Amino acid sequence: MRIGVFLGYWPWFQPAEQVELAQLADRLGLDSVWIAEAWGQDAVSVLGLLAGRTERIGLGSGLMQIPARKPTATAMAAASLDVISGGRFRLGLGLSGPQVSEGWYGVPFGRGLARTREYVDVVRRALNRERILAPMEAGGVVTGLGRPLKLLARPVQDRLPIYLGATGPKSIALTAEIADGWLPFVIEKAMLGEIDPPRDRPFDVAACVPVAIDDDLAAARDAVRPWLAFYFGAMGAPERNFYVDLAARHGHGDAARAAQARWLEGDRAGAAAALTDALVDAAAIATRPGDLAARVAEYAQAGATTLIALPCGDRPATIEALARVHQA
Repeated sequence: MRIGVFLGYWPWFQPAEQVELAQLADRLGLDSVWIAEAWGQDAVSVLGLLAGRTERIGLGSGLMQIPARKPTATAMAAASLDVISGGRFRLGLGLSGPQVSEGWYGVPFGRGLARTREYVDVVRRALNRERILAPMEAGGVVTGLGRPLKLLARPVQDRLPIYLGATGPKSIALTAEIADGWLPFVIEKAMLGEIDPPRDRPFDVAACVPVAIDDDLAAARDAVRPWLAFYFGAMGAPERNFYVDLAARHGHGDAARAAQARWLEGDRAGAAAALTDALVDAAAIATRPGDLAARVAEYAQAGATTLIALPCGDRPATIEALARVHQA
């Protein structure tokens, strides 16, 4: 199983630290570095920076938000990053949630499966340098002068891999059908078995997992709690949070909902404290140094082909420890 690192977004990681940790992972021979976006930094800018500061490591968006860009704009960004990096880019896409889609981008959140299918189809065709005639938005004055255009840039990779973040059974099935990889986050390991990978082409099950290592197991768990609390509390609306729903599906609903409630009340520390050890151990790797290899192996046994580790606590030391496991 390959091991990569997830370096999130500001303010959790500062730009200089993202560069330093990406370079460290590059030197240590890890598989990939992944950058996300929420409603602060965008993924494309940071990935462009990392492309110029690293040499061999894969670079992935985990995730670029579908409501943020037209699919043709996403194809341009993906092709540009692939060229700049010398063919190292992996395009991860996701719908985000209704709070971000409608509140930040003004894009209705409905028709998730159909929207994803249509979006990926246009991105694929654009990256294949087929001529695209984008559908016209309603309203406004149309000149009638638009014409089909072909992407001027040519990606380095013949098939630039597209990953999808998916949580529900139908979206997971769609991922196996149309994508080259799956990027699940904050999940039980058992959930990795919910996907039926295609048999006729390579497919990467790339599980994104918070990782903390400490001689004191309680301290390791505490190091990942703020990240998990953020996803249960901020990544969604009170009525609709996919991460809370995921936790509930696997028997941790009470703890996830308690964390969400305290987060929404403004009690960040209380939200983190509300997460039980059982939920932390299900959604993250919080471990003593000597147990790291075994905890990582559990994900391979569950079906992951890549582990994307979100380093918590002492981040450089965590990446170094993961590199030793990767090389073993």
